Amino acid sequence: MDKKIIIAIDGYSSCGKSTMAKDLARAIGYTYIDTGAMYRAVTLYAMRHSLIDGDKVDADALAARMDDIRVTFGRDAATGLPFTQLNGENVEHEIRSLAVSAHVSPVAALPFVRSALTRQQQEMGRAGGVVMDGRDIGTAVFPDAALKVFVTASPEVRARRRYDELKAKSMEASFEDILKNVKERDYIDSHREVAPLRQADDAVVLDNSHMTIPEQKEWLLNEFHKATQA
Repeated sequence: MDKKIIIAIDGYSSCGKSTMAKDLARAIGYTYIDTGAMYRAVTLYAMRHSLIDGDKVDADALAARMDDIRVTFGRDAATGLPFTQLNGENVEHEIRSLAVSAHVSPVAALPFVRSALTRQQQEMGRAGGVVMDGRDIGTAVFPDAALKVFVTASPEVRARRRYDELKAKSMEASFEDILKNVKERDYIDSHREVAPLRQADDAVVLDNSHMTIPEQKEWLLNEFHKATQA
């Protein structure tokens, strides 16, 4: 019988990590944990409580409130898909907005935010049988994960995907603004002091710039079978 492992999927923003992680988890019967959504939920909390002014985050005020922020995941009974909850409220739609995207990297770069959410993520995944995606899963959260995937694609491809996703949800979107946001997030995520975005030495790289979703699914399943049968 195949062993239950931890699967870490890291990579740049808007690479489709969440979609591929959800699909893989569903296909293999694992639990999916969207760590990026956790940082988005904290960002939404900060925005709601006026702790962000322009590009500035009131780090001291946010740090004082971290014990009041609880991020959990529910499951939609009709679709079977997971959704993000901030202190018990379903905020899945709100956290995907461009407004949250514009502020999430500075919030996620704060050491106390990363420390608090890393602890939550480690607790969620301790027993194995999870697919977790984010920026630092294979390097900081679960450096001993049995399967690490690092996902990349060109900024233009990622911006187009994000644009199409927002338009499909009837949300306002500008391709130029999204491309600028993607490049800014790449820089911030790669240059932050705590747990920066980087490829783990033992990660397998997936450049999905020109892959179809079925091709991507097949690739991931092959890597999963290699990892569990090793």
